[in-house]
Amino acid sequence: MFVDVAILGAGAAGMMCAAHAKGRILVIDHARAAGEKIRISGGGRCNFTNLHSAPHAFLSANPHFAKSALARYTQWDFVDLVDRHGISWHEKTLGQLFCDTSAKDIIAMLRSLMQQNGVDLRLQTTACDFAKTPDGFVFTIETNGTRQQVTAARLVVATGGKSIPKMGATGLAYDIARDFGLAVTDTRPALVPFTFPEKRFAALSGVAAPVRVTTGDTSFEEALLFTHRGLSGPAVLQASSYWREGMPIRVNLTPQSDLLQDLKDRRNTAGKRKLTNELSRVLPARLVEHLTPELALEGSLADQSDQRLRHLAHQLQHWELIPSGTEGYRTAEVTLGGIDTNGLSSKTMEAKSTPGLFFIGEAVDVTGWLGGYNFQWAWSSAMAAADALG
Repeated sequence: MFVDVAILGAGAAGMMCAAHAKGRILVIDHARAAGEKIRISGGGRCNFTNLHSAPHAFLSANPHFAKSALARYTQWDFVDLVDRHGISWHEKTLGQLFCDTSAKDIIAMLRSLMQQNGVDLRLQTTACDFAKTPDGFVFTIETNGTRQQVTAARLVVATGGKSIPKMGATGLAYDIARDFGLAVTDTRPALVPFTFPEKRFAALSGVAAPVRVTTGDTSFEEALLFTHRGLSGPAVLQASSYWREGMPIRVNLTPQSDLLQDLKDRRNTAGKRKLTNELSRVLPARLVEHLTPELALEGSLADQSDQRLRHLAHQLQHWELIPSGTEGYRTAEVTLGGIDTNGLSSKTMEAKSTPGLFFIGEAVDVTGWLGGYNFQWAWSSAMAAADALG
């Protein structure tokens, strides 16, 4: 079989590229259905982009690499596409856009666009034995035990990273890149919960609070969720992309208030109240109970000196913790790192050393913040490649 374009991966990036590229297009995916990570994203409603998408929200060894693709196909372009297909949506916090009904609406839109573009979609199909010949890229596909050789004038790799292996994620993109002489940066789970030894926060499982989590010089102010294994929630997931083993994280449990001044004021007006009861006005009661032995939260407000209140406020606003690790690729939303951008054109996503070979989406060393940014990178990088394939 000969095709103009073969695309490995029927996820967000792969389908978007297939929907807009020109020529005879073959899309291959080993999954039973296309867009499985889209389907489960955003609690089943797909956080499909972010109104604030911009290069500063993406991590890469080359922070400038994503600028071209993001500028040429923006969040507004994708919103326009969604609107044209009659998909209703709403904005949640921090510019996050979600489908009103279901993530399946995004999958259906992409499937429809692929069908209109005459795309040949092969699901439950694997591909192997890639080689470059004068005629193009030659490889073998297998479906239900039947093998077939494919020659593609151009090859697009959109198989993603290693996150959520139970959905079939593998390191295939990295293997193909290395086979063709491209470098791959170190990869690690990102947007992933932290774990702590000895079920440190198991008793608090289910408790959530608005906090500011800082790792290194980077801070995120969103919700924190205590879990049986450790810490999760948006602020923690964001911080995980910047964290490395052995690093502490700092948690400000009251980022929106001047806790010291508030405690002093309440001491003057309600000095007889227990310190724990007063703290439960601004923190979850179960968290205050958990912290009572560690911080010696005893007595009434009137019993607390200025020095004691100052120390307590500092402890609660600079709570330092050292995670033992993360939950790993099992629950990571994305993979940090990937195919070294030095080997790719930022305008087309084509490999500099291998004309006709493209890498898009999560497989590339570009990782967005939580909240629709990684989908936007999928759309933008896919369109960069599709334009070059046009």
